[in-house]
Amino acid sequence: MVKLGIISDTHITKNDEPNIAETLINQLKEVFKDVDEIIHAGDVCEPFFLEDLKNIAPIRCVKSDLDEITGLETFIKFHVENYNIGVIHKKPDNLEDFFKRNNLHILIFGHTHQPLIAGTPYNTLLINPGSPTKPKAPIPKRGFEKPIARPSVITLKIDEDNILSTFVINIKKT
Repeated sequence: MVKLGIISDTHITKNDEPNIAETLINQLKEVFKDVDEIIHAGDVCEPFFLEDLKNIAPIRCVKSDLDEITGLETFIKFHVENYNIGVIHKKPDNLEDFFKRNNLHILIFGHTHQPLIAGTPYNTLLINPGSPTKPKAPIPKRGFEKPIARPSVITLKIDEDNILSTFVINIKKT
């Protein structure tokens, strides 16, 4: 079994109040306490926060347009059990072509600050963890109550039978 902690759009800088990063890391220590790896889908902003995350679990991270971190790629791909997983900050326009071209089963992305776990018509999975620091409410749907913006991350578990379990986890506002 493999369990991933998925996060994006933390937007943590040294100019923030010092307790914001510390409060978030303390929450993530609890939420991600049993993950094998943390996946960050960009907009970290400054390298010190990645170093803090590395104290929880090994980390993979992609670069966004706001990140001031050297050595990060804009797209990474890795394999877990029977799944090819891609990570990018901004979801590509032509998703089906992107999935086929990169031979992906799962795409993790950020940018929208809205959590999403969704299948596609071409048998792939989209995962967006939202943002733990600057969440945006999902798009309203007729017949449902008005959505509320909640800070969030996601966990993804792949068990011995290659069955996926994904959970949106709301955390406290930092």
